[in-house]
Amino acid sequence: MSATESGSDREYAGRDASRKRLLRAVAAQTAALSATVHFLWAWPRLGEPADARPYVFLLGGVFTVADAVATLRADEYRRLYALGAGTLAAFLVGYAGWHGGGTAPALASDPLAIVGKGAEVVGIVAFLALYRFAPPTGVVVERRKEAAGGSEPTGEDEDVRE
Repeated sequence: MSATESGSDREYAGRDASRKRLLRAVAAQTAALSATVHFLWAWPRLGEPADARPYVFLLGGVFTVADAVATLRADEYRRLYALGAGTLAAFLVGYAGWHGGGTAPALASDPLAIVGKGAEVVGIVAFLALYRFAPPTGVVVERRKEAAGGSEPTGEDEDVRE
């Protein structure tokens, strides 16, 4: 730990680092897999005039890929992890809502849906675990300020030149 770490940052520094790396990889991969399944389902159906689902699936897939990339590249933001879990949950709940009482038979008869829904369940668990292990947003913002060279200068910190 460096001498510049604050008390709130010290609590989260290095905490479950290997577990977080594994969870980030699992969350990103399952999100990418879910997006791929939605792309594969939607692409051949784009020409159907009365069905908006292919376009919604493409948009949702792009959003899911962006979330997967951000999960790998961004700092530990709880909001990002909540967004990832919520997006995958929306796909999962949407499937059940679309098929209603026939969800189990529809799922059993479609191998692509089995892969997608399985990835979404695992992804939701991974994103929620990341949310649990991530420090509060204030700690992450404080880390970024310190890494950028300190906090914002106040009137007391400015040099007075004569």
